[in-house]
Amino acid sequence: MTAETDPAAGARDPIRDPARDPANRHLVAPSWRAARGRLLAWAGFLGFTVYGLAITGFFDPVRIYQGLGKLGLLVGLMLPPATQGAFWEFMGGIAETLAMAFLGTLLAALAAIPLGLLAARNVLPSWTLRFGLRRLFDGLRGIDQLIWALVFINVVGLGPFAGILAIAVSDSGTLAKLFSEAIENVDPRPMEGVKAAGGRRSQIVRYGLWPQVFPVLLSQTLYFFESNTRSATILGIVGAGGIGLQLSDRIRVNNWDEAAFIILMILVTVSLIDTASHALRRRLIGTGDDPTGRRAA
Repeated sequence: MTAETDPAAGARDPIRDPARDPANRHLVAPSWRAARGRLLAWAGFLGFTVYGLAITGFFDPVRIYQGLGKLGLLVGLMLPPATQGAFWEFMGGIAETLAMAFLGTLLAALAAIPLGLLAARNVLPSWTLRFGLRRLFDGLRGIDQLIWALVFINVVGLGPFAGILAIAVSDSGTLAKLFSEAIENVDPRPMEGVKAAGGRRSQIVRYGLWPQVFPVLLSQTLYFFESNTRSATILGIVGAGGIGLQLSDRIRVNNWDEAAFIILMILVTVSLIDTASHALRRRLIGTGDDPTGRRAA
């Protein structure tokens, strides 16, 4: 019986056994360089994590114990939550915060639609203009809303107008980037059909592109409105109006029972906005929680 007919001999033959073929050794087991690279990556990750915990006081038990004691004291001062006769003042702050979030998101979406169209590869083929717009988007969204709020407070003064401008400027860059990516991912066949029928560029966008991308844009805008309802509260703390400004005032003078009531109002308001936005997305565009517009499973 020869090696060609003997199964055992064939199994020992490196030509017949790919695992023993030197040319295929890198396919069977990772090389020592890859293993060393992964080990160094994990060691670097672990080292950076421990360093971050160390410099932030995570390993200081005395500090943590004292902090927990102070936290218990504050919780005791917060209970029971009370308005001290300022309920309608708090409601006015909530309404102001919702107005900031709504108007800021609306302005950002209105600005992001034309910017997103201009930055989409299948709408504007000019690489230079698209590159410039993408870097503009990076600049707008790279600066946090809180910093924009501080800038606009010095420009237009204290109040909700500065908060509206901060939300609009910051979110216009983010929404424009998301809109352009959604526009680039549409099915090109409807656009080609309108073009083959003799449609102009505006008609191609109106009838071939817009019906496909509108549900995604609306879903993303509603999602940002939910997020900005929470963000507007933080902006109020630095002087941009809304309920955040009143919360900051109560904390500053140690009225913790009123601060607790304001926090509860914020939680209820955010929960109601999330529920209403979810229901609106389902009713209008048939999507769930996914801001990209895909139907939830």
